[in-house]
Amino acid sequence: MAVEILTGAAASHAKVALFDFDGTLSLIRAGWFDVMVPMMVEVLASLRTGESEEELERTVREFVYRLTGKQTIYQMIELARQVELRGGKPEDPLVYKYRYLDRLHARIRHRIEELETGAAPPEKYLVPGSRALLERLRARGLKLYLASGTDQDFMRREAELLRLTEYFDGGVFGALDDYKSFSKRILIERIIGRAECAGNELLGFGDGYVEIENVKTAGGVAVGVATDEPECLRVDEWKRNRLVSVGADYIIPNYLCLDELERCLFPE
Repeated sequence: MAVEILTGAAASHAKVALFDFDGTLSLIRAGWFDVMVPMMVEVLASLRTGESEEELERTVREFVYRLTGKQTIYQMIELARQVELRGGKPEDPLVYKYRYLDRLHARIRHRIEELETGAAPPEKYLVPGSRALLERLRARGLKLYLASGTDQDFMRREAELLRLTEYFDGGVFGALDDYKSFSKRILIERIIGRAECAGNELLGFGDGYVEIENVKTAGGVAVGVATDEPECLRVDEWKRNRLVSVGADYIIPNYLCLDELERCLFPE
């Protein structure tokens, strides 16, 4: 599939590239949405407000997607707020987070084991074309950063298993227990504050609302990676619409269109 050009903005002067992790490069956690949403619907349905499961699912899907890209705890904070709105007494958001992670890890354990034992190559759990893109950006002299809403210990281990860490000379960052101390927005502010690049010298890649919005707010060029996981062979229309709404400059389903994307971003 070809690159969908929305603004045609060039990144010819980019010095830094910022990547989201899950769904943008890694597919280890593909299907996380189908773990988180049912868990949250269960919590809200237990309050017996008279809402149908379909109504609750629409509510949950909206805020989960809206907060995708931020630390997972923010989705759990919103779940607690939704419980309060319905007259219930919520658990601590961390309780919800660990309940979700227990279910997710049960679902993805075999993928981690495949990578750890060498039964599967890293490419099995990478968005198609990821490694080639990283190599080309490094060859162009860009400094690469990886930032995720997934807990830092987990995502750093997963990045190692996918043999991605070596590309990110700027660093690999994930969610911390002190969730207010780190975010993609804070990282961008630090990069610009250290004069590693100006806002218009930032190039961002992400499949979530948050990172695209952060890059555009800073003045950078943003590529919306609307991956239809796990195959990632076509655009996920829901993702696409969310990414377009916050100003993505391009939409792609994967990086197999790398030659065309490179011509768009770096016109000679």
